[in-house]
Amino acid sequence: MTPAIDLSATRHPAIPPRSNERFSRPNLVCLPKGERVHTHDGRELVLRNIEPGDIAALQRQFRRLSPEDIRRRFLHCMGELPESMAQRLCRIDPAIETALVLMDETVKPAELRGVGRIYVDEAANSAEFSVLVECGWARQGLGALLMQRLVDDCRRRGLDEIWGYVLLENRPMLQLCKELGFTRRLIPDEPGTAQISLQL
Repeated sequence: MTPAIDLSATRHPAIPPRSNERFSRPNLVCLPKGERVHTHDGRELVLRNIEPGDIAALQRQFRRLSPEDIRRRFLHCMGELPESMAQRLCRIDPAIETALVLMDETVKPAELRGVGRIYVDEAANSAEFSVLVECGWARQGLGALLMQRLVDDCRRRGLDEIWGYVLLENRPMLQLCKELGFTRRLIPDEPGTAQISLQL
């Protein structure tokens, strides 16, 4: 059995170790059944790959998100997550995608509390990422954990870069990425949006 990961061991609940400490030896862990992780405040989640059966949990999570959370994740407002989109997000092509979920199995049905994704651009040998953690589970080390796993996966794939778009108002994500060694540049045609990237 894979040992539990205790996220409370980091030095500060909001700031993970710097990238050269976290990513010096990438070690992708396959998650056929998932592994237990613990937040800074002791709550337990299961980290695993997304599954086609997660559609309902993904839609329930979307309904719990605030309009601000939705805009930060999708970069525009959305009133609902259509069934077709939920199906697409849960049925990925592992050759060019990775999607990890943090499942709360202390409740029934199990609820999805966080998700991290990459989509590989084979022509550019890079991957675009997205990370979302529910508000009630934020600042517990989960975003850093998801980002670390996505970076590890990109390195396993031999990619040159991982990047994503982040709204400038999304200060927690910008701060996290800064701590992880990402660089930021503004996008002239997209006011209020930055592209952040990490060379691998």
